[in-house]
Amino acid sequence: MSILSKQQELIEEFAMFPSWMEKYEYIIELGKDLAVLPERDKNEEHLIKGCQSRVWITATKNVDGTLHFQADSDAIITKGMVSLIVRVFEGEKGQDIVEAPMDFLKEIGLLENLSPTRSNGLAAMIKQIKTYGLLLQ
Repeated sequence: MSILSKQQELIEEFAMFPSWMEKYEYIIELGKDLAVLPERDKNEEHLIKGCQSRVWITATKNVDGTLHFQADSDAIITKGMVSLIVRVFEGEKGQDIVEAPMDFLKEIGLLENLSPTRSNGLAAMIKQIKTYGLLLQ
């Protein structure tokens, strides 16, 4: 499934929820489904700068050239947000990650419903994922 297909899938999922309270609850649920990041990876090297909460993201390159991401956060909403980003980019090639638009975040209404500090944190997470895409091409 392509990055754009994954984004479209998320747009359709979020469209099922009429209120932002329900969308936030869904984001929290997505965070609960995120695979556990090993404690050894919760370190300064993987800590995302610019987030109010603590967020860690790791990336490894698979044999086929695709990237595998793991992430975690100490805040439930933030963990859900990072799970959205990981879901979109998991199993994709570095160049595709670097070039991918992030329009789905606006389409689901996330950008306009976040506080400025959460928006900055989300931007920092996306920047780190794209940096991994660039470095691990």
